[in-house]
Amino acid sequence: MPSPFRLSARAQSLKPSATVAVTSRALELRRQGADIISMSVGEPDFDTPPHVRAAAIAAIEAGHTRYTPVGGIPELRAAVSAKFRRENGLAYAPDAVTVTSGGKQALFNAFFALLGPGDEVLIPAPYWVSYPEMVALTGAVPVAVPTTPESGFQLDPERLAAAVTPRTRMVILNSPGNPTGAVFPPETLRAVAELAQRCGLVVVTDEIYEHLVYDAEQVSIGTYAPEHTLTINGASKAYAMTGWRIGYAGGPKHVIAAMNALQSQSTSNASSVSQYAALAALEGHEDTARFIAIARAAYRERRDRIVAGLNALGLPTPTPQGAFYVMADTRAVHPDELQAARIILDEAQVAAVPGTDFGAPGQVRLSYATSMENIEEVLRRLAGVVRG
Repeated sequence: MPSPFRLSARAQSLKPSATVAVTSRALELRRQGADIISMSVGEPDFDTPPHVRAAAIAAIEAGHTRYTPVGGIPELRAAVSAKFRRENGLAYAPDAVTVTSGGKQALFNAFFALLGPGDEVLIPAPYWVSYPEMVALTGAVPVAVPTTPESGFQLDPERLAAAVTPRTRMVILNSPGNPTGAVFPPETLRAVAELAQRCGLVVVTDEIYEHLVYDAEQVSIGTYAPEHTLTINGASKAYAMTGWRIGYAGGPKHVIAAMNALQSQSTSNASSVSQYAALAALEGHEDTARFIAIARAAYRERRDRIVAGLNALGLPTPTPQGAFYVMADTRAVHPDELQAARIILDEAQVAAVPGTDFGAPGQVRLSYATSMENIEEVLRRLAGVVRG
C-alpha cells in the first residue's frame, strides 16, 4: 500500500542542494578520523560579547521567559528603530519594525507578504542560496541577473534594468553580499532606487553583513527610495549571535503588519531571552562598537592573507569588500565546481562550498571566519592539490 504521506507540490518544488554530497562526505571523513578543516561555515568564529550574554542571563533571572508580542518586545523594536536612524539614516518608527527568529524568517515573511504566483523577482548572481528557493515557494519566479568576477561581482544597473518585464515585482539586494563579499557603491544603489521608482518595484535589501565592510562605503538603499524599500537585518553576523536567532525588518507599516500576521500563524514571537540579549547588543554602544572593531580588523587581516594566497596558487580570487567569504575560481582543479570541491575535500581535506547553489559556476566559496593558523594550513594543503 502506498504511503499516505504524499509530499505537496510546494515541498517537491524545493531543489535538492548540490552541496549535500560534499557535506555528507566531509562528515564521513571526520568519522573516519580525518583532519578536516572547514571553510564552509557562514558564521563568526568569535563568541557572543560578554555584555550580551550577561543580558540574557539577567533576562532569565528576571523571569522574561514567557510569550512576547509577535513582532517583538517594545524595547527591542524601539532600539531597532533607533539603530536604523542612527546607523543607516532610515526613519522607521517602532511600529514599522518587526523582530523575527533570524534574518531568514524576516525574508520569508516578507516574500510571502508581497509575492504571488507569476511575479518575477530579480536577484543578482552569485546569490545566497535561500533567495531563489524562498521566492519559488511563493509561486513567484526568481530571475538571476549575472555579475562577473572581473568586476568584483559588482551589479550593473543597466543589466538589471534590461531584465525588468511587466511581471517584475521585486529586486533583492544583498550588500555586503554572501557569497561574494561585494559591496554595492552609492551610485549603483541610487540607480537601482531610481529603477524601482520608475517601474514601481519593491526593493528588499538584506544588510546582515553591514558592519563587516573593509574597503568601501556601506549605504542603505532605503535612504534613496524609502517608499519602495524593505530593509532586513539581524544580530547574527555583527554581534556573533547566529544561534540566538534574532532578525528584524523595517518598512511600510502595512507590510510590517502583514509580516506580523504571517508570523503569528507560524512561529509566533522570537525567543524572549534572545530578544533581551539583542537589546543589549543594540543599546550597549561602547562595548558593542569595540567588539565589532576587533572582529572587523581580524577578518580584514584574514581576507588579505587568503586572497593573496589563493591568487598565488593560480586560483583567481577577487578581493571582497565585505562579509567573510571569498569566491575562488577552481577550474585549475576541475572545470566543474562540484567536482573541484570534492577533490579539495578528498585530497586536501578542506571543506568548501561549491558555487552550484550560488549561481556561480566554476567557483568555490571559502569562509575566512576561522583562525589565521587554519588559513595558512588550508593554503599549504591547496598548494599540493594544485601542483598535483
